Amino acid sequence: MWKKIAEHITEVTGENFEVTNHSSVSGGCINNGYKLTDGSRNYFVKINQASLVEMFRAEALGLKQMYSTQTIRVPQPICYGTEGNSCYIVLEWLDLGGRGNDKSWEQMGRNLAALHRYQGKNEFGWDINNTIGSTPQINTWCGDWAKFWAEYRIGYQLKLAKRRGGSFSQGDRFLKVIPEILAGYQPQPSLVHGDLWGGNAAVSADGEPVIFDPATYWGDREVDMAMTELFGGFPTAFYRGYNEAWSLDDGYKQRKILYNLYHILNHFNLFGGGYDSQAERMMQQFL
Repeated sequence: MWKKIAEHITEVTGENFEVTNHSSVSGGCINNGYKLTDGSRNYFVKINQASLVEMFRAEALGLKQMYSTQTIRVPQPICYGTEGNSCYIVLEWLDLGGRGNDKSWEQMGRNLAALHRYQGKNEFGWDINNTIGSTPQINTWCGDWAKFWAEYRIGYQLKLAKRRGGSFSQGDRFLKVIPEILAGYQPQPSLVHGDLWGGNAAVSADGEPVIFDPATYWGDREVDMAMTELFGGFPTAFYRGYNEAWSLDDGYKQRKILYNLYHILNHFNLFGGGYDSQAERMMQQFL
């Protein structure tokens, strides 16, 4: 496999690359990660089963779109493909060993706001479906944000949860309430990361803020900001930097619960556990 990947890197970059060493990189729970080197150049490679190659295709497309905005640093995608029973994606190697300080995290916030301000689409969705974790994420284009969120985000996750054995007695009722929650709110479609928790953001060794492992689509910018608060939150400087660049709209504190419900339902579908009761409590806040 390493020879095939090296040949693919050579083909795409136009510079001969031969693997002299590969080492495992920890941190992910869905893919196996490796650092590849020829002694002078390094790449980051993720491996999974061959049937999931479309997941890597979507990741490459999302990173390419975010990279092209020149607003916030993401690892540049090099190539992806299959070899035998496995699929792979090759990314630019970034040294994410930086500790980060207030200046770095303020810049992270400003850069994310710049990404969100980037103009490109007049509808919500994306060119293809992708994944949130390893769960399919439906990105059918839609001009109505409330309809998009109810049908392709919360509604789809509830369908998956029922198949998993989840008992969400108020689920159907809650879907009908979403248009009321979002009534009068018309966000512009922003290019969002889509899965922006603390594990998908870091500071490089030279202090540059970086985001990675996206679940990209065009949506309300607040979905990213909401998720940054879901699992412990980002440093205070991040929120200061973002709000200085583009302050959040009135009603965000209520909407963030709706947006984070999507991720809690997804965690139930991925991991089970007590996420079903947490989702029920979040829905009940609105009902």
